[in-house]
Amino acid sequence: MRNRKSPAGTALMENWHALANAIVLQAVDDYRMSEDPRDLKMLEQFFKSPWFAALTSLDPEYLITELRKEKMKYGREEIS
Repeated sequence: MRNRKSPAGTALMENWHALANAIVLQAVDDYRMSEDPRDLKMLEQFFKSPWFAALTSLDPEYLITELRKEKMKYGREEIS
C-alpha cells in the first residue's frame, strides 16, 4: 500500500508554506522600510533565530548582507 497525502493534508501544507513565506516577506519589507537602528537590529536577530530557520531555508547571513547592500545602495541607514 502506498503512502499518499490526502487533499486536506496537501492543502494544509500549502497554507503553512504560504503563512511562513508571508512572515518572512513581511520581516524583509519591515527591514527595507525601517530607518531605526533598534528595529533593524531586532529584525536581524529574528533572521538569525530558530524561528526564522523553522520558517525558511534561506541563509540568514546572506539575507542580511543583501539587505544591508540595498540600504547602502539607496542611501539608507547602516547597522553598526
